[in-house]
Amino acid sequence: MSEAAFQKAAEEVKQLKSQPTDQEMLDVYSHYKQATVGDVNTDRPGMLDFKGKAKWDAWNALKGTSKEDAMKAYVAKVEELKGKYGI
Repeated sequence: MSEAAFQKAAEEVKQLKSQPTDQEMLDVYSHYKQATVGDVNTDRPGMLDFKGKAKWDAWNALKGTSKEDAMKAYVAKVEELKGKYGI
């Protein structure tokens, strides 16, 4: 998996014709963060930050996933979304 393919997917996901579901967006977000930052490195957001907690939980679920594997999964998910929603 090349960095260029990953960056291309990161740009293409912003151009989808319609908004993916919340779960699809969490999948995209969590794989992007795992690929770019690595394992979660912040405290879990407070109990009233529902969106922040969902994002943190999705990212934390990928703990231990390598950067390479996260990049592959991210690109695959973006390709799936492109097929489903178009760009």
